Order: sequence, then C-alpha cells, then structure tokens
Amino acid sequence: MAMNEVDHQRVNGAREANDRSVGELVHLLTTQVSTLARKEMELAKVELSQKGKVFGIGGGMIGAGGLVAVLGLGALTAAVILGLAKVIDDAWLAALIVAVAYLAVAGVLALVGKRRIEEASPLVPEEASESVKEDVEWVRTQARSART
Repeated sequence: MAMNEVDHQRVNGAREANDRSVGELVHLLTTQVSTLARKEMELAKVELSQKGKVFGIGGGMIGAGGLVAVLGLGALTAAVILGLAKVIDDAWLAALIVAVAYLAVAGVLALVGKRRIEEASPLVPEEASESVKEDVEWVRTQARSART
C-alpha cells in the first residue's frame, strides 16, 4: 500500500518534531492554527455566498409575489367598481364609494398602528432600567460605607 503525500508529510513531520526545539514547535503550531483559521474563513465565505444567492432569489420571488398580489387587488377593485356600477348606474360614483371605503380602512389601520407605537414608546426596557438604577444605588451605598 503506497503512502500518499499527506501521510508521508505526517510521518516526516512526526520524526522532525522530535528534532525540533519547543520554540520551533510553538511557531509551527501557531502557523498551522493561523492557516486553519484562514481556511475556515474562506469556507465560511463560500457558504455565505451560496446562501446569500439562495436568499436573494427567495427575496425576489417574495417581491414578485407581492407585486402580483397588488395587481390582483387592482383587478378585484375594478370588479367591485363594475359590479357596484351595475347597481347604481354611475361608474364614477361606484369608484368613489370604493375609494372612500379603502381610505376609511387605511385610516383605521393608521390610527390603530399609531396607538400601538405610542403604547410601546419609549423604547427603553422599563424593568431593566429600574434594575440598573437599583444596582447603581447599591454601588453608591457600598462606596459610601467603604469610605467611612
């Protein structure tokens, strides 16, 4: 069975390790760890690049799906306007009614969203903030008692 080049280097490296000083061995170890870390970083870059491409394609498909959904909503809006125009006999009035309904829904969503944001503000975690204030006060008390 023939030894490949890597196995041959390992055997020679093991023989040479007996002849080397501790400083040389540490230098060799440092070099090998550095090379290993560099290779691992290159592998990580390749993996992230591949995953990034897949992520980009998926994001593009989601965007395209959103665009098609908006087009579908437009077609549905046209169908509602045309159906309502059959009932009221004025297409402009049917379009106005649908537009007002959309604006009313948009207004309600905006108000509810604004209320939710106001409830969440300020963006400081209150419990953690109180805990930090208590910790600071405790440290001050300990510092005062240590001085006396």
